[in-house]
Amino acid sequence: MNGGAVRLVAVNGGLSEPSSTRMLIDRLAAAAADALGERGVDADVRVIDLRDLAVDLGQSMAVGFASGQARAALDAVESADALVVASPVFNASYSGLFKMFFDLVDVDAMAGKPVLIGATGGSPRHSMVLDHALRPLFSYLRAIVVPTGVYAASEDWAGTGPGGDPGLNGRIARAATELAGLVRPGASSERGAGAGAASEDVPSGASDSEPDARQSTIEAAGIANFARLLPS
Repeated sequence: MNGGAVRLVAVNGGLSEPSSTRMLIDRLAAAAADALGERGVDADVRVIDLRDLAVDLGQSMAVGFASGQARAALDAVESADALVVASPVFNASYSGLFKMFFDLVDVDAMAGKPVLIGATGGSPRHSMVLDHALRPLFSYLRAIVVPTGVYAASEDWAGTGPGGDPGLNGRIARAATELAGLVRPGASSERGAGAGAASEDVPSGASDSEPDARQSTIEAAGIANFARLLPS
């Protein structure tokens, strides 16, 4: 792999503070960055805490388009070279906030994107959430999910050393190595090349306003969709 920085975005679906899910996200992201470093690739890591976006996500779902901080978070995820995601287990699945967020992503932007999945829960019995909920979600989004998912039960944090349970450490290291093997710097830009080619006729000097223009287009489409739901 050629050297170069990659954009690694970690999405934390935890709702509490402090959060075991955030602890897992931090360790997964750090391990992934280390694994990339061993391949001579620097990682620009960003962590998104969905609990901070709860209001924006609710409004976005209600009107049919994302705005504010939710839009900025979605842009970060869609432009990332790789993702690390984790959610606590609720009723044998991921959190509702986690689902709301990924319901809003652009499916085309997710196609071919490497994703490391993780989850936390009180009992090891909930570990099947990785294969029965998270993996199908990202397979539907056409992302590439690494073979090893990482589940952390309460007992996994009970190790006497700062590293916690050796089994959890091993799973984290293996998953991070698998993710690093799939990452290609700039791959997200290549996925968006088709969109770039379609905008070649944009007049010079218009590039500075592209984010605002995109947001206006998204909002206009959302308002139109919402209007169709209203009684005539």
